[in-house]
Parts: sequence; structure tokens; C-alpha cells
Amino acid sequence: MNSRRLRRMSRDGAVAGLFLAPSLIGFSVFYLIPFVLGFYQSFTDGAIGGQLVGFRNYADLLHSASFRKAAGNTMLFTAVGVPLLIILSMTLAILLNRSLYLRSWLRTSFMLPLVVPVASVVTVWQVFFDWNGTLNAWLHELGMARVDWMQSNWSMSIVVVMYVWKNIGYDMILLLAGLQSIPKDYYETASLEGAGRFRQFRHITVIYLTPTLFFVLLISIINSFKVFRETYLLAGDYPYDRLYMLQHYMNNMFFELDVQKLTAAATLMVGCIVMLTSGLLRAERRFRENSE
Repeated sequence: MNSRRLRRMSRDGAVAGLFLAPSLIGFSVFYLIPFVLGFYQSFTDGAIGGQLVGFRNYADLLHSASFRKAAGNTMLFTAVGVPLLIILSMTLAILLNRSLYLRSWLRTSFMLPLVVPVASVVTVWQVFFDWNGTLNAWLHELGMARVDWMQSNWSMSIVVVMYVWKNIGYDMILLLAGLQSIPKDYYETASLEGAGRFRQFRHITVIYLTPTLFFVLLISIINSFKVFRETYLLAGDYPYDRLYMLQHYMNNMFFELDVQKLTAAATLMVGCIVMLTSGLLRAERRFRENSE
């Protein structure tokens, strides 16, 4: 009986491996192998036939003013944009989980930015925030001075708002699905026992929404590192200092064919994402164990 079960499991495993093979091969060829080669290049002094130099490329990278500026701007963007996105999407999910007028229309309107191409989104924002754009035209009509928004300290705020507007629908739908998976009996029982809305939110909603909330937080952090397309199309190769992100730095190193700094910067960014992901998963696991 055991041998028959083992044969069946091995046969099912072989069939599963056969179906997964195209995806695994594509992932290895286009992602895994290039990353391993890039990781190796970050420890050499040349792209072809280079010698191993240890962590010298990483030391040079950390002493680079442009890299430190890019890393600081990226961390600032993530620290501001992600909490704002989570708070707004959570608020919208709670509101749309109730019986509201035009609720279906509101859900659709918040999801529309997901299907709009990035180039079209950037074009709209350029028209609005350009020197001769809509916002400056309104300011001119009010007798106020024009502002070069993308060449001022407001530029980071503009990109944060665009990031939130672009991703709020996706996060809202995920949180809304998590809210709707919580049994309503829990709220009815808590209400009969005299628990108010705040206690219900704290002891029921937050507890049972934690796995979804951590997943949304993780996806939002990863998406914050992928904001390069918007900033590149909006401000070009060398934007205002406040908008100079890690992706700008790596893109410029690519055009300069400085493979060592490029791969070292990419490895550091991947390492930061992995550490953030591991920390969030560990925190989520501890929170779930303590709540149980």
C-alpha cells in the first residue's frame, strides 16, 4: 500500500514538474541566472575577464554621494508613500464594505488607474503640473506666482500622490476581500456583549485582517521600489535632487557601462527588499501567535 502511494506521488510529481518546466526554465533564463551573474560581477573589477576584488565595489558605492542621495530619497519615498497608501486604502475598504449609494461605481472608479498605461498617467500629470500646465494656470488666475513643481521640493510629494493614486484601488480590493471574509457573527456577538465600534475594530477587524494587511504592506513596499517608470517619464534621466531614486542611479550606471556599480547597487536593493520581507513575515507570525 505504501509502495503504491509512493509510486502515485512520484508520478504526480513528475507530471507537475513537466507542467512547471516551461515556467521554471523561463524564470531561470531571464531572472535567476542573470541575477547570479550580476551578483558575481559586483565582486569583480571588469565585466569581461575581471579579477575578484572582494567588497571594494560596495565600499566605493557607499562612499558615492549620488548613491547615498538616491538611497535616501528612495527610503524617504517608501517611508511616506507606503503608510499613506495603507491608511487611505484601509479607510476606503471599510467605507465600501458598508451599504453605500453608488458603491459599485466607486469600486470601479478606484480600480481604473490599474488599467491605464503608465505613459498615459504620466502625460496627465505632466499636463497638470507643467510650468504652463493646468495648476499654474489656476494659480495665475488667482493672482499667484507660477511654480516649477517638478524642480522644487514639491516634486517628491507629487510622485507620492501619483503612487498612491495608482495603487490605492488594488490595495483597497485586497483589504475589502479580507474584510468580507470575517464572519458577521463575530460583530453581532461583540455588539450583544456591549463592545463598541472601536473595540470591535481593534479586537476583531485588526486581528482577522492581519494576514491580508501584511500582504498588502509587502506588495506596497515592493511597488514603491518600482516607481522608476513614473519618475523617469515625468522628470527624465537626471531629475531634481529630491526625485533622484535608486533606479535612476542604476539606469545611469547602465548607460555609462559601469557594470560593477550597477550590479552592486542592484544587489544592495534586493538585499534590502529581502530583509524587509523577512522582517514583515516574522512580525506577522509573532503577531498571529500572540493573538491566538
